[in-house]
Amino acid sequence: MFRIDEDNINKAYEQAKKIFSQVGIDTDKVLEEMDKIHISLPCWQGDDIVGFEGGEGLTGGGILVTGNWPGRARNGDELRQDLEKALSLIPGKHRVNLHAIYAETGNKFVDRDQISIEHFEKWINWAKENEIGLDFNPTFFSHEKANSGFTLSSKNKEIRTFWINHGKKSREIASAIGKELGKQCVNNVWIPDGSKDLPADRMEHRKILKDSLDEIFSVKYDKSDILDSVESKLFGIGSESYVVGSHEFYMAYAFKNDVALCLDMGHFHPTENIADKISAILTFSDDLLIHVSRGVRWDSDHVVILNDELLALTKEIRRCNAYDKVRIALDFFDASINRITAWVIGARATLKAIMISLLEPVHLLREEENKGNFGNRLALMEEFKDLPYSSVWDKYCLDKGVPTNASWLEVIERYEEEVLSKRK
Repeated sequence: MFRIDEDNINKAYEQAKKIFSQVGIDTDKVLEEMDKIHISLPCWQGDDIVGFEGGEGLTGGGILVTGNWPGRARNGDELRQDLEKALSLIPGKHRVNLHAIYAETGNKFVDRDQISIEHFEKWINWAKENEIGLDFNPTFFSHEKANSGFTLSSKNKEIRTFWINHGKKSREIASAIGKELGKQCVNNVWIPDGSKDLPADRMEHRKILKDSLDEIFSVKYDKSDILDSVESKLFGIGSESYVVGSHEFYMAYAFKNDVALCLDMGHFHPTENIADKISAILTFSDDLLIHVSRGVRWDSDHVVILNDELLALTKEIRRCNAYDKVRIALDFFDASINRITAWVIGARATLKAIMISLLEPVHLLREEENKGNFGNRLALMEEFKDLPYSSVWDKYCLDKGVPTNASWLEVIERYEEEVLSKRK
């Protein structure tokens, strides 16, 4: 397996440190800054969004998991075990993102409008042991009361009330998680509501959604414990022609009602880059949630890689000096490859992009911009692509005690042989 020994990593870092100092970047300070940034891993990558309700997993709602790699986590203990393995291969201290369907009810059926904090005590205790934070999401899909394609925007009062109560319970749980861990819990609302073909009345469902959200958010919690957010989507499977919770709807709602907006990288037109939206939103809001995903031709939630879209995102956050305002959560699911490999690829790619953004000599770009010399600005952007970022990344991994280069794959291969292969 490809690897660079420790001595060469340290030598390369010292050389990179000198090079970056010549463009005004202190790499030691950047390494310190990296420790302050915590990304949130999607627990649903480990079990294909099946959850612990006893069902077969996804039954609609505009999302789809493909593949059948052996070793899917079948319960909370296995999922936490797999997450621990993934976290051990990712530098820094991070978070885990839960969906409501990961409640552990002791083999007793508890419907989603009745879940409570007690059903997440194992997750809380595990988070305490590992000194990490938890985030939360109500689950508005894979349920018989979501089969019509409408939940919070349903015209059926019984169905709508069920989902409103689920949203209320989820906020109650998220607030309790944040309080118990002493780390603010992000509670993100995404619903799959929409229409496969052209609707005759778009407005009515949006009015209903607004009223439902108002009721869910009517209870006020301490913001140090919970950050509420709402997430839009362009289209989904079964909602190709109309999504009730569009970007414009949620942006207006968020600004008017003091909740955070969530931008998912896969929830916009393929030619649309969400990096440009960040400064616009932060002009009016102090909080923003980003779901880092990778859409391939559609919102396919591919595993995140270090591509141009990810780099544009992190560089824009850095240029806005907004890493203290922007929460970053990964959102992908792939069962066609080893699930732990997927977690680690996505997390390491995101952290690499963050580090590259912190190492970018933005001050030199701004100097040329303020002079009006846009040719120089563009030239410097190109030249900065050749700076020795990888040497700083290897040093960060080494200092944090995680495998450097591709040597982490050996750890996963052993884990697959010793643990995953024994799951039926």
